[in-house]
Amino acid sequence: MPASPVTLPPAPRHLLPFSMRLFLSVAAIFIAFVIFFIAYQYKRERDYKVSLLDMQLQDYNSRLYEFLEEEPFDTEVIDEYLRDHPEENLRMTIIDLRGDVLYDSYTHVTGHIIGNHLDRLEVRQALRRGEGYDVRRTSETTGQTYFYSATRYADRIYRSALPYDLNLVKSLEADPQYLWFTVGVTLLLLVFFYSLTCKLGKAINHLRRFAMRADRDEAIETEEIDAFPQNELGEISQHIVQIYQRLHDTKDALYIEREKLITHLQISHEGLGVFTRNKKEILVNNLFTQYCNLISDTNLKTSEEVFGIPELQSLTEFINRNRDHYFIGKEEAKMSVTIHKNGRTFIAECIIFQDDSFELSINDVTQEEEQAQLKRQLTQNIAHELKTPVSSIQGYLETITNNPDMPSDQLSTFIERCYAQSNRLSRLLRDISVLTRMDEAPGLIEMERTDITALVAGIVDEVSLELEEKRLTVVNTLQERIVVHGNHSLLYSIFRNLMDNAIAYAGVGVRVNISCFREDERFYYFSFADTGVGVSPQHLNRLFERFYRVDKGRSRKLGGTGLGLAIVKNAVIMHGGSISAKNAPGGGLEFVFTLAKGKAESGGT
Repeated sequence: MPASPVTLPPAPRHLLPFSMRLFLSVAAIFIAFVIFFIAYQYKRERDYKVSLLDMQLQDYNSRLYEFLEEEPFDTEVIDEYLRDHPEENLRMTIIDLRGDVLYDSYTHVTGHIIGNHLDRLEVRQALRRGEGYDVRRTSETTGQTYFYSATRYADRIYRSALPYDLNLVKSLEADPQYLWFTVGVTLLLLVFFYSLTCKLGKAINHLRRFAMRADRDEAIETEEIDAFPQNELGEISQHIVQIYQRLHDTKDALYIEREKLITHLQISHEGLGVFTRNKKEILVNNLFTQYCNLISDTNLKTSEEVFGIPELQSLTEFINRNRDHYFIGKEEAKMSVTIHKNGRTFIAECIIFQDDSFELSINDVTQEEEQAQLKRQLTQNIAHELKTPVSSIQGYLETITNNPDMPSDQLSTFIERCYAQSNRLSRLLRDISVLTRMDEAPGLIEMERTDITALVAGIVDEVSLELEEKRLTVVNTLQERIVVHGNHSLLYSIFRNLMDNAIAYAGVGVRVNISCFREDERFYYFSFADTGVGVSPQHLNRLFERFYRVDKGRSRKLGGTGLGLAIVKNAVIMHGGSISAKNAPGGGLEFVFTLAKGKAESGGT
C-alpha cells in the first residue's frame, strides 16, 4: 500500500535571519566564556600576588625567629631589630600557643593593652597547619586594615603585618594588560566568526530558496547551482541539488510511465484491476468493470464489490489466505479460474505481489473458445474429407491387387477412378493450404498490381471446355484495365472458385454474368451471377462456411472440396472487401462483392 504523503507544519517565521541568529547565539556563549575566563584569570593572578606577599611576610617571620634564636628575648632588642628593617610600616607580633601576645610592635610604642588572639583567623591557621594569613578591614587594636601573615615556630607564633592601604591594594591587583589583550582577541575572533556565519548564511539562504522552489515543484536553473560557495557546505548543497534533479527527472519519467501504463490498461483487451492488501481500488480499467457486471447477478456500484461475487469466491479466499505471506525472492502467488456465465466464458486470474497488493485480470475467451471449437470441427471435417478419396483409392487398388486377371476395360475404369480421386485429394490439400496461409500468415502474402479484366478473361479461356460441356454462356462486361493492388494468386482463386461453383451447380444451358457495376475512390463493386437453379434461402448464410454443402452427396460426386467459397470469402476480406450471396429475382444465384483499389487507385478506369 503506498505511503500517504506527510504534511509538515509551517515553519516558524523569525525576525532575524539564520546566520545572525547563529552568530548571536555562538557570540553570547563565547562572550560568557571569555567573561568567566577573565574572572578566573583575575582571581588566579590576585591569589598568586597574595601568595607572594604572604611568602614575603613569612620570610620576615622566619628572619625574626632566627634573630631571636641567637639573641635573648628582649623587647628592646626586637625594637632595635625592627628599626633597622627596610620595611618601614612593618608590624610584628609574637604570640604564645595560648593566644597571649608576648610582643607587638604597635602596642609597645603606644602602650595599648592587647587581648587574647586565639580568635584571629591567621593564628588559628598557624596553630592548625603551621602558617596562615588574613586581611581584616578594621584591626581591633589599631583600627586600621592590615594584611596578616602568621608562622608557628616551636612554642611561639610570629606574626607580621602590613597596612592594607592604597599602595598595597595596587600591588595586589591583577595586571590589566592581559585583560585588554583578551578583549582585543575576543573582538577579532567575533569579527572573524561573523564573516564565517555570513558566508554560511548565504549558502543556507541559497539552499532555503532551492528547498522552497523544490516544494513548489519548480525547475532549478544551472545558475542557482553555481551560486553556492566553493567550500564543503557549497559542495554538500550542490550534491543535494543534483540529487533533487535526479529525483525530479525520475519522477517525470515515472509519471510518463504511469501515463503509459494507464493508457495501456484502458485500451487493453482484458479487464485489469489493481488493489491494495486491504482490497481498496488503486486502478481499474473499463473492461474490468464491464466484465464484473457481466459475471455478477447485480450491478456493482464500486470496484470493491467484486469480492462479493459468488463466481469469484475462490479467488477471494485465495487472496485472504495468501496476502499475509511474504514472497521475497520468490515468484508472486498466482491463481486462475474459468467462469461460464450468461453464454460467455471468462478466465479470471489473481496475482499477489510482494507488497501484498494484488492484480485481478478477467479475459473474455468466448471467441477463443468458439474458434477452438471450430478448429476441432475443421480438423474432424478435414479428416473426414481426406478419408473419402483415400478410402476410394485404397478400395480400387485393393480390388486390382486381389484380381490379377481383371479384364482390361474394368482395370482401366478402376485406374481412372483412382486418378479422379487423387485429383480430388490434390485439390483438397491445395485449398487447405490456401486457407491456412491466409489464416496464419496474412502479412507474408505479397501484393502487386493485378489487372482483373485480363485475369477473368484468362479464366474464361481456361474453362472453355467445361463451359461447352454444360452449354454455359459467359457474359463478361468488365471494363478495360480494372487494376487493384493485391495478390495475383488469391484474386485468381476468387474468380476461379466462383466460376467452378457455377459450372458445378448452376445447371445446364444457363448464362453466367460477370460485371463491375460501380466504382468509387476506394472500391470496385463486382457481381458474379448465374441464371441457374439457385439456392434455398436457409442455406444462403452458410455458403461460405468451410466444408458446408447444400447437397453433400452431389457435391462429393462432382469432386468439390467444400472449401471453394470459404477461400473466396477469405480472399475478398484479405483485399479489404466484403462478399454476400443472394438469389437473383429472375432465378439463379448472385455473388456481390467489393475489392479495395489499394495502391492501384490511379490505375482504374
